[in-house]
Amino acid sequence: MPLFKYEALDNQGVAIKNEIEALSQKEAVSKIRNMGYFPTKVIVAGGAKKAAAAMAGAKPKRRRGAGGRVKIKFITQFARQLSTLQDAGLPILRSLRILEQQQKAGTFRRILGYVADDIEGGATLSEALSRFPKAFDRLLVGMVAAGETGGVLDLILSRVADFMEKAQKLKARVKGAMVYPIVVLCAAMTILLGLMTFVIPKFAEVLREMVEGDLPTITTVVLGISNWLKAGGWIILLGVPFGIIFLLRLVRRVRVGRYILDSIKLRLPIIGQLSRKVAITRWTRTLGTLIGAGVPILDAINVTSETTGNEVFSKMLINVQNSIRQGDTFAAPLKQSKTVDLIVTNMVAVGEETGDLDKMLLKVADNYDEQVDVLVASLMHLLEPIMILGLGGIVLVIVMSVFLPMVKIITTLNVG
Repeated sequence: MPLFKYEALDNQGVAIKNEIEALSQKEAVSKIRNMGYFPTKVIVAGGAKKAAAAMAGAKPKRRRGAGGRVKIKFITQFARQLSTLQDAGLPILRSLRILEQQQKAGTFRRILGYVADDIEGGATLSEALSRFPKAFDRLLVGMVAAGETGGVLDLILSRVADFMEKAQKLKARVKGAMVYPIVVLCAAMTILLGLMTFVIPKFAEVLREMVEGDLPTITTVVLGISNWLKAGGWIILLGVPFGIIFLLRLVRRVRVGRYILDSIKLRLPIIGQLSRKVAITRWTRTLGTLIGAGVPILDAINVTSETTGNEVFSKMLINVQNSIRQGDTFAAPLKQSKTVDLIVTNMVAVGEETGDLDKMLLKVADNYDEQVDVLVASLMHLLEPIMILGLGGIVLVIVMSVFLPMVKIITTLNVG
């Protein structure tokens, strides 16, 4: 039977270190609690690890290299199902084998197979997951490690699944809000490009003959643009957005470049406000979930700083972490950064005073989540009239460029 080393606290708060035999880590935690102790750390003993590794070494090793990216919905489903199986009392290895078998053939199924092999070889779940960083991010690995240490892996996995589902809903709302204006804009630009390339040139010669080459300025400009597009300018026009996207991705590969772009994005009139609220929602929910899972605050901030999605907020959290390490509170450096609203600072300060920092952070996240919904809806209502006015203005210019020469001809004939 496997041997587990554990650290626990008794009723008097005295630390205890000992070993216990159990079939699984969950069973070991249960036995420790039945003895009246509160487990703080439960790991497989070294001897058991070596024995398990020796047994695993006798088996043919699978080929590595399947650590590709996996869709977040599969990771969320995996966390939810593993939580259910752990809550039912199944050993972690058996749970992983069950989840492996029910996956369709592909990258994720191979990864789960490798994770199960590592568990069978004596590794902990967090260690096994950390070997596939493209599939399991640092947030998931950190929370699983906290769950293993505290013996509440099923609860932690459930929280991970909840967090991922909310994060995905937020991301989907923001993306969904941009679909309609982008589709309308692309369709309108395609129609305008067709008009300028195929329709307007047919009027050009007729108009020149009618006014004997003396065209109004607006007509001359529109015809010049039409000729440029017909000569191949449309390729440049379509290539510009792709070039900008490529350049932005190139700049974002460097940390300084990411910081500059994120700083600019936060200063934009409406997009900046939306980006700020999304970033605050993300880091407060992440940090609150980690602290609630029992992860030490410095480690939790370190993980959160890498998952904010905004370099300005990442730098702010790193500065907060350094201040806390020097003995400061959380709220003080957060207020000095002037990156977040005063309400966030105040709620964090209250959370520190009451000992409910994780709950306060999650309340902030829920509050800003609602604000993001309202802002996205407002942005949608604002974009529609802006697009209508913009496209209407372009059409008006094209119509005027065609009809002004005709008006000039009619005026000349009437005078004659």
